[in-house]
Amino acid sequence: MNYYSLNREAPNTTFEKAVIKGLAPDRGLYFPEHITPLHPSFFETIGDKSNSDIAFEAIKQFVSPEIPEAVLKKIIEETLTFDFPIIPLNDNISTLELFHGPTMAFKDVGARFMARCLGYFNQNNTNEVTVLVATSGDTGGAVANGFLGVEGVNVVILYPSGKVSDIQEKQLTTLGQNITALEVDGVFDDCQDMVKKAFLDESITQKTQLTSANSINVARWLPQLFYFMFAYRELHKKHNNIVFSIPSGNFGNICAGMMAQKLGLPVNHFIASNNANNVVTNYLKTKNYSPRPSVPTISNAMDVGNPSNFIRIQEIYNNNFDQLKTNLSSFSYTDAQTKEALLEIYEQFNYVADPHGAVGYLGCKDYLKTDNSAHCVFLETAHPTKFLDVVEGVIKTQLKLPPQIKAVIDKDKVAIKISSYQDLKDFLQNR
Repeated sequence: MNYYSLNREAPNTTFEKAVIKGLAPDRGLYFPEHITPLHPSFFETIGDKSNSDIAFEAIKQFVSPEIPEAVLKKIIEETLTFDFPIIPLNDNISTLELFHGPTMAFKDVGARFMARCLGYFNQNNTNEVTVLVATSGDTGGAVANGFLGVEGVNVVILYPSGKVSDIQEKQLTTLGQNITALEVDGVFDDCQDMVKKAFLDESITQKTQLTSANSINVARWLPQLFYFMFAYRELHKKHNNIVFSIPSGNFGNICAGMMAQKLGLPVNHFIASNNANNVVTNYLKTKNYSPRPSVPTISNAMDVGNPSNFIRIQEIYNNNFDQLKTNLSSFSYTDAQTKEALLEIYEQFNYVADPHGAVGYLGCKDYLKTDNSAHCVFLETAHPTKFLDVVEGVIKTQLKLPPQIKAVIDKDKVAIKISSYQDLKDFLQNR
């Protein structure tokens, strides 16, 4: 499979080079040259398939021939070592739990898959690769864990000071080894802008091989389509009108769901559930796409004012606004509404959600007002204990810490503070 830049001013390239480079030379995101739908029989018999079988068939066209099938199967087996349960709340709403991995966030799948792809590509390379990643919360911990100890790979994580939860911060600042955390005086968009700028800075790239582990990287983004297929396998015999509500920040997850749909997944609609960072919600109302600085919320992983992956979504729909709008709804919610939803979910269904899942739940409720025949699945993207202060403060119940959280909560934070791109540049050049 070859990939082209969505800015269309750079040469097409292979999967391997797209993974290693992360971003195209013209600053464009890479996108596959073609998407071949899976045979209808794949979905007709999906109930008989394991997670690994589904993932292999879904992803292999995007990584061939650079990754041999035997190697790909091993990468998938090592990636998918935990469950993705569906929890029904009522006849019309279920939640898909994506937090059963090592860092208790949905990004564990993409980070683990990418780390293993990069490890395979780098096995005979004497030059070290630096993975440069910005995080608004969960990406940093997932990438740190996924790449921990990978030979020939250094990881540098930028995160906004004071704008991730305490546990999220511990997960990305306490591992040591080949992981370095940079605490940025700013917001997530500042971190993301620094990362993109570094990729185009020849004074850095001539001496250091950089790649990204944000969802701008195709190997981090594409495996997220697995979740939607796993959920469909569990639900399709009981429900014939399945809709997904995705808490959306950088829009990689919902874009991956749309890729699954392009592969033939029989899903009828998607909902982009936003917090106060509602650029896409406003776009679908006004047809005016107007990024703006992000604002902090209690669902911090969604605090993105200029979502990188939305350009991929536009590409999937050939930049046709009307076509996109038939397949995508979007709603936005305040912190107060999010807290009300957390309490409602707990009191009505005896289920503890995290703030991001609560936003997804609200998206389900609003969508069902216009289509009450749908079965709406909201994604629980992180374990609620990663947001202890918020969740316990709302439901007035103390939560039990899972082992993954206990393992980091008492460790000492180690981070380097930076406040400008020049600080990042100096760090990369002098490390």
